[in-house]
Amino acid sequence: MSTEATTLPAPTSASPTARQVWTRTRGVVFGVVLLLVGAVTIAVINSGTRRGGLDPRSADPRGSRAVATLLADRGVSTRVVTTLAEASAAADADTTLLVAVPDLLTDRQQQQLHTATESAGGRTVLVAPGSPSVGTLAPGVTADPAISFHSKLSPDCDLPAARRAGTADTGGFRYDTTATDADTCYPSDGLPTLVRVPAVTGNGDTVVLGAPDILYNDRLDEHGNASLALQLLGSRPHLVWYLPSLSDLSRTDPGERSFFDLLPSGWLWGTLQLFFAAVLAAFWRARRFGPLVPERLPVAIRASETVEGHARLYRKTNARDRAAGALRSTTRTRLAPLVGVPVPQAHAPEALLPALSSHLHDHGDGQTLHSLLFGPPPRDDAALISLADQLDALEREVRRP
Repeated sequence: MSTEATTLPAPTSASPTARQVWTRTRGVVFGVVLLLVGAVTIAVINSGTRRGGLDPRSADPRGSRAVATLLADRGVSTRVVTTLAEASAAADADTTLLVAVPDLLTDRQQQQLHTATESAGGRTVLVAPGSPSVGTLAPGVTADPAISFHSKLSPDCDLPAARRAGTADTGGFRYDTTATDADTCYPSDGLPTLVRVPAVTGNGDTVVLGAPDILYNDRLDEHGNASLALQLLGSRPHLVWYLPSLSDLSRTDPGERSFFDLLPSGWLWGTLQLFFAAVLAAFWRARRFGPLVPERLPVAIRASETVEGHARLYRKTNARDRAAGALRSTTRTRLAPLVGVPVPQAHAPEALLPALSSHLHDHGDGQTLHSLLFGPPPRDDAALISLADQLDALEREVRRP
């Protein structure tokens, strides 16, 4: 029989195909999509009824509808605004301006709001401002880094509203002030959690409240919370409730605040801790350098079990190309000595195929043997099984005397 010189086919790629990647990840993708759909559905359902915390329109436990209702019964109107322009325009002698979350305001917004309220003659109530916002909105007042862990506190001051209310849940931020005419109430470990600073001119004042608890729906009926809230917010006939919004156009100030300035410090610390944890995990899981150390297996593993284990792994990853390559390589290695070909040349078609063709008497030409021993990977599992059967039959034929 004659054979033609052939070359080895191009090696197949071991990288997973797009179909294999989709098969492995579709469960995770479906799970993520399901979570997103659920989150959007819940948000849509609740969007019409639920509002944020400290919102006088909200009946949630952390809302403030109850105090707004009580103020309305006493003739005090409540209006909600969400922009700095509306809040600044509302400041006058007959109005109490409550700033729900002062720390959401940018430095420029705080300056503009203080300018609008310092000579208006009304009252400004700042709910739990931290540093440095309290220093801008209430000059002369500073926030202590250590907060109060005591919720219910006694007034211990001469402010009439505090004395009438008695104990209240004001524990939170603690403050210090350099104003000699300021009222400092509800102290915790020597520092007040409520400060009232009179305006330099006029009858206005600024009230700094260390915690929002007295305004919550679920806390209003405890201790003297309701009395203190109604007196602080009901001293004027109108109440403007300012809920700072991230969509307020006045927040746009690229020249003053960078992206990292807008991130809370807790996020930065959390990211740093995650980074160190990832580094430690990498060192823990990294490959140990050094010479290989042989270890005695605790049990003897049969060769058939190893073969079956490899087969299951190949089948799980649809690695028919690797399985077929292993079968063909092993068969060529066993056939080479039987037909007088050195083992190092067993994987060279030009050396193995002529010797194999001359040894066979009944079947197979060079092209058929080349396709069997060096051909492309099978397309499916049935073709892989057929390939294994044909290789086994070929080896039995060569071994036949």
